[in-house]
Amino acid sequence: MPTLSRMRLPHNSEVLDFFRAELPVMGTLTGKMIPLQLDDALQAYTEFDDLSLAIDKYSKKYDIDVSVIDFSAYYPWETEWFFRKCFTKKPIRQTVKPLTVKMFAESARAGEWLYEKEHQ
Repeated sequence: MPTLSRMRLPHNSEVLDFFRAELPVMGTLTGKMIPLQLDDALQAYTEFDDLSLAIDKYSKKYDIDVSVIDFSAYYPWETEWFFRKCFTKKPIRQTVKPLTVKMFAESARAGEWLYEKEHQ
């Protein structure tokens, strides 16, 4: 087993590239692609089914136990309906925390999930 000093720790950009490859790209009505960014809320960017498949692959690639993630801290996510901006400028008030690629990158470097965990 390699020592910690000899192990290569993943950079934010590596984990971001991983999620960009695993998740469908979001687009606008005009066909403009919106690439995933490090601090984007994954819940707003993609469907849970796509995200859960990507998280499973992340778990295998970076050897992180994702079964400890407390998804109740991140869901349900309030999604904005298409015409909402025509009626109000007030942002949707989320009652849960955003789940971001940066969180997954930091956890990959630490070797464990660092954020809200289910009580086991």
